[in-house]
Amino acid sequence: MKDIKHPKKKFKKTERVPPEGYESSNDFFEDVFMDKDMIWMGQNTNHLHDDIIADAMASCVKDKEYCKYPPPEGFSELRQLILDDLGFDNCEVLLTAGATESLYLCMQALLEPNDNIILSDPGYFIIGDFANRFANDVKYVPIYNEECGYKLTPELLKENMDENTKMVILIDPLNPLGSSYTEEELKEFAQIAIENDLYLLHDVTYKDFARKHFLVENYAPGQTLTIYSFSKIFGMAGLRIGAVISSKPIISVIKNAVVNDLGVNIITQYGAIAGLKSKNEWKDKIREISFENQKLIKEMVDGVDGVFLPVYPSDANMMAIDVSGTGINPKKLSNYLFKRKIFAREGEYTSELFGDRYLRVSFSIPTEQIKVFCVEFPKAIEALRKK
Repeated sequence: MKDIKHPKKKFKKTERVPPEGYESSNDFFEDVFMDKDMIWMGQNTNHLHDDIIADAMASCVKDKEYCKYPPPEGFSELRQLILDDLGFDNCEVLLTAGATESLYLCMQALLEPNDNIILSDPGYFIIGDFANRFANDVKYVPIYNEECGYKLTPELLKENMDENTKMVILIDPLNPLGSSYTEEELKEFAQIAIENDLYLLHDVTYKDFARKHFLVENYAPGQTLTIYSFSKIFGMAGLRIGAVISSKPIISVIKNAVVNDLGVNIITQYGAIAGLKSKNEWKDKIREISFENQKLIKEMVDGVDGVFLPVYPSDANMMAIDVSGTGINPKKLSNYLFKRKIFAREGEYTSELFGDRYLRVSFSIPTEQIKVFCVEFPKAIEALRKK
């Protein structure tokens, strides 16, 4: 019998080590997904919506609109609603199957082999994974300290950039910490980008949870890539729809890298349109619940020795809980909570340098579930201290 081929992996990808008792991460996530009693705090998803978006998608299904292909670049109404939501006039929207696809397309279309890009650690690893496929180097700048406000600063950018730097990644607010940028900071980034001919990739996935939020496209038009997601405030994570918004010349280049040229899921687009049209009806309520939930977590954390919140209040729908003062490994903590039906995420998922310091939890879930977490977390710390 002929030997099975074992080709080499063409790209490097951050390894995901599955929790105890699982052979693969997919097996773990399938178990989490199927467990209806699980408190979902591990993926920054939003579980606070009513039926407006769901009803629009159900209507699409009932009418069997899914039998037809959608327009290959998406419905013009949806693209205009995204521009209106951002307040952009002279930009173009490219719809994608989730903001993750937008990130990939930006890297593939715009980076060259001699380029490097600048990211923060902690941050969103998959951006670096994508960049490593097309650029020479990805520079992870350590930002887990109070001095820099737990975020990449213009000063840190200047210290780490060189003549080969092509792109700067601003995740704003930042996953996993919830730190965000002031208008003045974004103006400084814009000036650096203009002076050095850099792309600014501004991932605004969590912008609608922020107390205040600003868009760097307004200060560096023509060289900003705004990454837009429906997964968080719209609660549509499983539906996979997002977008990249930029100048027409940049979007034209990115379109040239598109693989999914038969369009984004038509049912999802109906939901996204309904979500944007109704946003003013539900956004404030979701924000209020989320702010109250993180306040409850803060009050609980303040009563646990060796534990603190690096960033509070968070401007996203997640926060990091630093447990380094307890001597407890965050992975052991997440495994312990998982057995008690609470899905949280250890720090190594978002940081190679500081992943052994914190647990990441999201809080756009019903307040009753947050109260359960606030009871179980101190118990977990107490139990693991004894081991």
